[in-house]
Amino acid sequence: MQTYDMIINGKSVKAAETFGVVNPATGTVFAEVQAGDEQHVNQAVAAARAAFPAWSRTPDGERKRLMHELAAAIEANMPELMELVTKETGKPLGGLNGVGSGMEVGGSIAWAHVTAELDLPVEVIQDNDDARIEVHRKPLGVVGSITPWNWPLMIAIWHVIPAMRAGNTVVMKPASVTPVATVRFVELANAILPPGVLNIVTGNSRVGNAIASHPDINKIVFTGSTPTGKSIMQNAAGNLKRLTLELGGNDAGIVLPDVDPKVVAPRLFGVGFHNNGQTCACLKRLYVHESLYEEMCAELARIARETVVGDGLAEGTQLGPVQNKSQMNYVQELVDDARAKGARILSGGKVRPGAGFFYEPTVVADVCDGMRIVDEEQFGPVLPVIKYSDIDEVIARANNSENGLGGSIWSNDKAKAAELALRLECGTAWVNEHGAVQPDAPFGGVKQSGIGVEFGRYGLEEYTSIQTLKIMKN
Repeated sequence: MQTYDMIINGKSVKAAETFGVVNPATGTVFAEVQAGDEQHVNQAVAAARAAFPAWSRTPDGERKRLMHELAAAIEANMPELMELVTKETGKPLGGLNGVGSGMEVGGSIAWAHVTAELDLPVEVIQDNDDARIEVHRKPLGVVGSITPWNWPLMIAIWHVIPAMRAGNTVVMKPASVTPVATVRFVELANAILPPGVLNIVTGNSRVGNAIASHPDINKIVFTGSTPTGKSIMQNAAGNLKRLTLELGGNDAGIVLPDVDPKVVAPRLFGVGFHNNGQTCACLKRLYVHESLYEEMCAELARIARETVVGDGLAEGTQLGPVQNKSQMNYVQELVDDARAKGARILSGGKVRPGAGFFYEPTVVADVCDGMRIVDEEQFGPVLPVIKYSDIDEVIARANNSENGLGGSIWSNDKAKAAELALRLECGTAWVNEHGAVQPDAPFGGVKQSGIGVEFGRYGLEEYTSIQTLKIMKN
């Protein structure tokens, strides 16, 4: 069994103890990782702080070149990284509609290349006989990155590539249940980057707390649950750290009465169930007009029953296991609560017996707002389908949530759908799509779904501060 070390100041670092990483398809440990602690965080921050002056002064073109080199290193090691992602997350190599570890690693490559090419040019506010005023974007210092377990490698790339591209140095902590692919990436990166620019400390929540509260870290970027985001925000207050928080979502999709259920249902199923529903911006509440309701429910249930669930390393698998047993039990709890309240379980609704954390793809009908399965983010292979009759009412119901990450409208009338989508209280709204993000378009939440945005120029700006320079001419 392979053991993965932390990387601090360009060197492998061991801790006094290690912990096991479980393959959710088998329920058994497949790798060991170092159990870092607060002292390792201090070492990593010191290394990043020492590396910052030289890295921040590195010519922009050279940092751009190195980011492209990191992308090339991921591509050169793509088969290995795909296998590691599948073993630690459970997601298939291919997956439902091509959403699997291949997409995760391929997306990491694409995001790194696109982000490398982003620029933040000096903006001239005034240039006349009196003065020239310029606005410069400057790196913040040391960035702390804390990543989740659902897309461990790709979200790590989302965090660290723009941070380093802007001239910051980084200390990162991956989720303790999915650290392996990220550690391997940092190993590859440290063969390219100067020592101390990118450091990784593995361990439990104490490591995350130490990063969030550390006085020498200037910014935290975190993707994960809203409660954890609030805790990070509190810990970060000591030195007024900058924050980018991409937090929980309970995304609503609204299907208008002019669509054909047989045509739309496969798309809806894909955006609700890819990665087993374990994506912040998955479709998690589906509102369907009463005229289509029964037909749409039947189509979704049929697709669910035909979906191939199994080990992600096996050919043809579309959905793998839930990533961890605790999350699987939470999904079961929500389904049991809905069943007890009179919901119809049209497919699935139970744990698959045997090894691993497999939960059958589940479509739930006859549910309503106020039920836990609708009001809470399931983050698993479950989709509640809710009936509606009035469009204004359903927009209000969709917006009646403390979350505001994404939302979608499904209709053949794209102009009408776009008008309705703009009424949704969420950071991103889609028409006839859901959850699709790209490296040049900003993505983030409103309400309790987060602070700040990622991706593109807007996301890159989050890793900088503004300095205004005024040069008098007389």
